Amino acid sequence: MNTPLSAPSEMGFFSLLARCGSFSATARELNVTTPAVSKRLAQMETRLGVQLVNRTTRRVSLTPEGETYLQHARRILAEIDDMEQLVSRTLATPQGLLRVNATLGFGRSQIAPLISDFVRQHPLVQVQLQLSVDPPPLAADAFDVCIRFGEPPDARVIARRIAPNRRLLCAAPAYLERRGTPKLPSDLARHDCIGIRQGDDAYGQWRLTAGRKTEVVKVRGALSTNDGEIAVNWALDGHGIVMRAEWDVARYLRSGRLVQVLADHQTPPADIYAIYPQRHQTAARVRAFVDFLAERFATSSPGY
Repeated sequence: MNTPLSAPSEMGFFSLLARCGSFSATARELNVTTPAVSKRLAQMETRLGVQLVNRTTRRVSLTPEGETYLQHARRILAEIDDMEQLVSRTLATPQGLLRVNATLGFGRSQIAPLISDFVRQHPLVQVQLQLSVDPPPLAADAFDVCIRFGEPPDARVIARRIAPNRRLLCAAPAYLERRGTPKLPSDLARHDCIGIRQGDDAYGQWRLTAGRKTEVVKVRGALSTNDGEIAVNWALDGHGIVMRAEWDVARYLRSGRLVQVLADHQTPPADIYAIYPQRHQTAARVRAFVDFLAERFATSSPGY
């Protein structure tokens, strides 16, 4: 099948239709009639030989083939935008689709509010935020910017450190009154420790360092989860000791609902990085978003 020269235009049209959710809303955006939108979609479906949209009275929904077309169309349109910016060598106005991936708790509490501010400053950028426990694989081409704890080992991506971060051990005062406060890392083996199964971290093993001495402690407890926010809530309820990023627990330490334990010991570094594929380093929307995050985190602190 020959690909017409108008393919980018068709992809843009279909992306707009999917975003608007109806023929009438799309027609208003394009300043055309609703029948014109319906006719253009029908021409696309005839050319492709598949149905892309389920028509209903008021709304449209995508068929599986439509979902596949939309996914690739958005990626291709973003790459076309990147290519044009690279060729013209201009600092273009940030625009187009920006796919952001972040961890569950941190993405919800820290990144989502910043995205709200970012799109106010850059109204031509459309942001898709995906929260997940593990970062998506590079081969999946599922993100433009990924916000993660710790520098990635993969050389195919660019990693920019946007904020320092420590993991802290903490527990509710009621738990410590009931079970006692650990004085040494080895004491943790006799405590209820709340497990978090995330990323490549060795589950059930906490590494603590004081001076030149590092100890790896095997911890256990009745509760574990892959969601850090849930783990913190369990700690707040007095179920045990949790190891969590200070960005996630600082407000509870300030209020006294949690108390830091073994404060003289350090855990492995977990600085916050913005990670993006090398091919996106010239994209104005990616550059603007990463700069925005770095600036915001530079003027904020989880301090308690």
